[in-house]
Amino acid sequence: MAELITITDPDDPRLRDYTGLTDVELRRRREPAEGLFIAEGEKVIRRARQAGYEMRSMLLSAKWVDVMRDVIDEVPAPVYAIQPDLAERVTGYHVHRGALASMQRKPLPEAGELLAGARRVAVMESVNDHTNIGAIFRSAAALGMDAVLLSPDCADPLYRRSVKVSMGAVFSVPYARLDTWPRGLEAVREAGFRLLALTPAEQATSMDEAAPHRLDRVALMLGAEGDGLSTQALRAADEWVRIPMAHGVDSLNVGAAAAVAFYAVTAGRPEA
Repeated sequence: MAELITITDPDDPRLRDYTGLTDVELRRRREPAEGLFIAEGEKVIRRARQAGYEMRSMLLSAKWVDVMRDVIDEVPAPVYAIQPDLAERVTGYHVHRGALASMQRKPLPEAGELLAGARRVAVMESVNDHTNIGAIFRSAAALGMDAVLLSPDCADPLYRRSVKVSMGAVFSVPYARLDTWPRGLEAVREAGFRLLALTPAEQATSMDEAAPHRLDRVALMLGAEGDGLSTQALRAADEWVRIPMAHGVDSLNVGAAAAVAFYAVTAGRPEA
């Protein structure tokens, strides 16, 4: 059973995991280095635990203590109860959901491990917006993608904003980072995947014609918002594919495009 501790000092060192949560640059460096991430909200905290992440501590406003009582009773980690205004001073923002947990990261698997048992994989290049990362993971989980591969410069899927937007779906879809880019794509191809680059370019094959759901193993490549896939990534692909557009719209937000493309890739997929 966790120990419930009431804290009244925002500088209490026991709250260090939660300080400066709005400082993106600081948290982006600090969290991976210290092996932690922050889960925000009751559902996300529960999903993190269900996914096997170990809790370091939990930070709750008073009214959330009863809501999270079963978790408090189950985990050995300390639980800090503080007033909402104090939580805001510690974290740097108003914690609307009233519940935060510091969770221990797991070692990332190698890309080869994920590819061995997968048939539908999303590959992201330079996606640095945490909201887009979270949205893509949520769609990947909902639409049955088996894994996600990240270029070395992609944002952290376990950053608080990504986890929150995904509603914990980042815990459901295994992911790994490719060590080199775009050379790391060769390992994906060698594992039997056809590399499909999603692009609005006119010379790309429409998704309907490409019929990716009929392919045995597909790796769908997605680029950053605005810039899209780099020239090097496009050259490394086996085929360019596009989502047909109407009413003069030239492209979709990468999160929306990913959802449409994932459906096209997994629709009618035979059971493994």
